Amino acid sequence: MADGTVEVVHSSTVDGITTLTLDSPKSRNALSASLVERLLDGLVSAADDPEVRAVVLTHSGNTFCAGADLSEALARGASVEEASAAGTEAMLGLIRAILESPKPVIARIDGHVRAGGLGLIGACDMVFAGPACTFALTEARLGLAPSVISVVLLPKMSARSSGRYYLTGETFDADTAERVGLVTQSCGSAADLEGCLASALTGIRKASPQGLAASKALTTTAVLAAFETYGRRRAEESAALFGSEEAREGMTAFLSKRRPSWDLT
Repeated sequence: MADGTVEVVHSSTVDGITTLTLDSPKSRNALSASLVERLLDGLVSAADDPEVRAVVLTHSGNTFCAGADLSEALARGASVEEASAAGTEAMLGLIRAILESPKPVIARIDGHVRAGGLGLIGACDMVFAGPACTFALTEARLGLAPSVISVVLLPKMSARSSGRYYLTGETFDADTAERVGLVTQSCGSAADLEGCLASALTGIRKASPQGLAASKALTTTAVLAAFETYGRRRAEESAALFGSEEAREGMTAFLSKRRPSWDLT
């Protein structure tokens, strides 16, 4: 940017498709205040632009999104609880913006997806995943839970898969993610990924704006209703977990690269 500020989200619109690229690879595209602000701006602008038919959400680097970035708030002197609360509010805002957008939001990912990154793809209408993708819900290992993002993940994932991956924190690949309903399609190569995305966008360009908005609303009504009912409750649960002694032990152990006290392996 002209003032020397690093642009962490790039936006471009070509042939009716707005592409929003998360571009903070050094922080693994973690959801910092600036990244969240830019991403929300891009989503709102695309939603309000009558020339835009869809939004593609993608990334630079080998990680799509590593979740909330608490470092900024902690550096300002905020407590862990305050920093986590800010991250939760940001996640709620992004999920709402994607769900409420009248334009289809499509994730094109080819990298690691963790924590709030799974919340983003859970809110998207379609997700195309390349061969470099890995997924994991490791919150339980830190004394936490995937509270807020569950509102969009549980309707997408099979009950058996959420019962496994929420509890074990295991890493799984794009083929598994497709099989359990987390992603729309697993693509075996970078070329296949581009082909899958192009095919979907061709279909979207053939649809009318009114038809797209009304059709998307049919697919998101139930999720939005659950979001309105449970989103704030899940946020409160998340805050309580972050303020617990077990969470402090889990996060301290993670940052110190040691096993937490409860690890029996």
